[in-house]
Amino acid sequence: MSDLLSALLLGIIEGLTEFLPVSSTGHLLIAQHWLGSRSDFFNIVIQAGAIVSVALVMRQKLWSLATGLHQADNRDYVLKLGTAFAVTALVGLPVRLLGWELPETVTPVAIALIVGGLWMLAAEKRASLLPDRATVTWTVAVGVGLAQVVAGVFPGTSRSAAAIFLAMFLGLSRRSAAAEFVFLVGIPTMFAASAYALLEMATEGGLGQEAWDQVALAFLASTLTGFVVVKWLLGYIKKHSFNGFAWYRIALGIGLLLLLPAGS
Repeated sequence: MSDLLSALLLGIIEGLTEFLPVSSTGHLLIAQHWLGSRSDFFNIVIQAGAIVSVALVMRQKLWSLATGLHQADNRDYVLKLGTAFAVTALVGLPVRLLGWELPETVTPVAIALIVGGLWMLAAEKRASLLPDRATVTWTVAVGVGLAQVVAGVFPGTSRSAAAIFLAMFLGLSRRSAAAEFVFLVGIPTMFAASAYALLEMATEGGLGQEAWDQVALAFLASTLTGFVVVKWLLGYIKKHSFNGFAWYRIALGIGLLLLLPAGS
């Protein structure tokens, strides 16, 4: 298989799995077992491609927030988005610099998939017992920021899953409201992560070693695929729970432990 085709397939896989609460890391781990491993920069940039799709899908929401800051509700929502991002940055950057991160190998990723699936079932159960709430509290904002850091430390957790289900557990029981807030927070979070990875590569002199045509192709594939997935998911969760995704995660985690070598 050519490197370009491999990059295309990885971009499609990233776009399919970044926003579904199933862990893009776990799926890329499986794919790269056969398609070849890629640099951290490649993986982060194609995640940013998926985030572009969120900005496209939610462009009307972003525009209404940007032009409606004179309204108290919009200002409050934007401040909470900023708080969640700030928590992620202020806690996540020292964690990254200290190297507090498990390796992206089968065993930790599989365990994170299984534990995350059980956590999703618990959060869905709790949310079903709460009244329908769509208001983002300051507690939810801080929790979402911390959940994103946890997802970075434990590959396989899934950034979207960790943040959405902590938000639901903390009282934001309406799934669509939790997903919308988490997706919006993901826009500055992933763009900042991509910029940081680019800066690291530039500092280490690694920019010339990256296959930019492959990065660009995977970025585009991730964006287009992610656009379709986000539009579908935001409609799906208005009438359905996340339980099916939870059981899928548990099955995938068990499958990884059984079928792939522990150190891969």
